[in-house]
Amino acid sequence: MRGWLAALLLITAPVFAAPLPELKLLSEHPVDDMLGGNLSGLASCNGVLWTVSDRDDAILYSLDTSQTVWKAKQTVLEIPPVPDSGLSTTLRSLAKASSLIRGGDMDFEGVTCDAAGNRYLVSEAYATVLKVPAEGVPVWLDLPKQIVQEAQAAGMLGHFNAIFEGLAINAAGDQLWFDAERDKRGLLTVHRDQDAWSCKGSCILRVESGDDILPPQVGGKSVSKDFSDVSLYRGKLFTLERAAYRICRRTLESGQLEACWSFAKEALQPHRLYDQKFGLTEALVVDETGAWVGVDNNFGARADGEKRPIVWRFAAPKGGWGGKP
Repeated sequence: MRGWLAALLLITAPVFAAPLPELKLLSEHPVDDMLGGNLSGLASCNGVLWTVSDRDDAILYSLDTSQTVWKAKQTVLEIPPVPDSGLSTTLRSLAKASSLIRGGDMDFEGVTCDAAGNRYLVSEAYATVLKVPAEGVPVWLDLPKQIVQEAQAAGMLGHFNAIFEGLAINAAGDQLWFDAERDKRGLLTVHRDQDAWSCKGSCILRVESGDDILPPQVGGKSVSKDFSDVSLYRGKLFTLERAAYRICRRTLESGQLEACWSFAKEALQPHRLYDQKFGLTEALVVDETGAWVGVDNNFGARADGEKRPIVWRFAAPKGGWGGKP
């Protein structure tokens, strides 16, 4: 049975009986020249890594990865008027008020790309997606309001700064997946038939609630389960689960959990700790040999004094991403 009523029955994630296998860190890359810092998404497009900042409204960054310290190169975007996604006036007003203090009216939280090289940026503030074509001017996708309506009816997208936190698209550019961040968290999808986007029944793949316990190094308190990005690789969805310091593999059809790997051991080394009592990883790209994980440090310094955004490279697990942990 499919649909959001069925999805609501799937709110409890499995409990892992044994410690998760730890991913091996291969390299660490500070990122220079992001005006607003706050790296909040990553995409690998035909061999080039792209990123966005939730504080920069009109800039898409490509990354020069030729050295250990990466350089961000700006692509300035012409942002057209934002369409009405169906998100409430209250939530949009809160986002607007927040942007006056911190910057980032669009609050871009994720980026992905299709095989043609088109980039897609998700706006958390307005719950919609900007397409940046390989050639031509950016346009907002004409997404169905059904996706926001169904999500809110199921208990998602109800809190400020807890809307869409990441997205992924298939190579053909005709199916998008979103993650709803927290309180409740979930996975949603829309399809494109010619020029029209629709939900093909329900937009919701999965809804989950409950709490995770932060590691003691970052306070050890109970926080809502969250998704902070999603990546598509070989017919599976991979979710970045920030509070739990793990990457998980899930099915495309329902978002059912299949396997998880932890990166807590490396992320929580004493010199990498921030004086911020929550997880900070917000960007994920999974590929054949490993995963890129980006850190949004909110301008905060680590214990070793590093203040720039960070991207980590982890090796793929033994047996690959398709195997059992």
